[in-house]
Amino acid sequence: MDMGVQGLNVGDSVEPSETRRLAELVERLGYRTWWASEHVVLPSPRVDPSPAEPDTKLLDPLVGLSYVAATTTRLELGTAIVILPQRNPVVLAKQVASLDVLSEGRFTLGVGTGYLPQEFAGVGVPFADRGRRTDEYIDAMRALWDSPAPAFDGKYVSFSGIDAHPRPTNARIAIGGASDGALRRALTRGDAWIGIGTPEETAANLKRLRRLSAMTERPDPLGALKINIVATAALDASAVRQYEDLGVDQLIVYVGDSDQPVDEVLAKTIQLVQ
Repeated sequence: MDMGVQGLNVGDSVEPSETRRLAELVERLGYRTWWASEHVVLPSPRVDPSPAEPDTKLLDPLVGLSYVAATTTRLELGTAIVILPQRNPVVLAKQVASLDVLSEGRFTLGVGTGYLPQEFAGVGVPFADRGRRTDEYIDAMRALWDSPAPAFDGKYVSFSGIDAHPRPTNARIAIGGASDGALRRALTRGDAWIGIGTPEETAANLKRLRRLSAMTERPDPLGALKINIVATAALDASAVRQYEDLGVDQLIVYVGDSDQPVDEVLAKTIQLVQ
């Protein structure tokens, strides 16, 4: 089972020297992936279910990951997640391709639908149709990356007679979320699924995923769905084994709100799978 880390584009670690130091440390310790999260804006004052205070420092994930890419050579990069319906898919497709090329194929675009109405209002995007927008935007980006003559005609985005290069060297999309809609999206459009939870919650979600997969046709080009889980359980050897026994391909450690020194958490956690 591979290990990833999330939460290092938040808070004090956003400073350039600290980002550089932590990226080099994460790579040296043997983690596979550095995942960056996104909130363009946060509700002020904070209200549930907002994950952080409105003055929390939070780097744009694509900008932050570009910096991490330049600092590392092997560490894979991913967004967990970009709130896709808040983005222009044509512009995002170009940004993703650019980051993928500059990182030599080390980037995975993780996407989700979002859950904060105030954030959607702030960027001027309707909240109610975010799921349908997400599906359509994924399809539109795939058309730009994969088609020799890109064209798309949807409800929210439409284009033809255009092209965009460079194309990504290895375009991968991971789908975040645990609703039935998100799980179906992972099965029909994702190279990977990003879940969150304890081993018990993960087992329940994987059971639902298997049930839905029996009723959902998965496109052959996508291959087997990779399972990535952001752990919410306190990680010790027993918990790590439980995630591994469930078939988790990559266990992601969230260190953004740990009360222990980040270096200590990173070193201790990676030892659990070595």
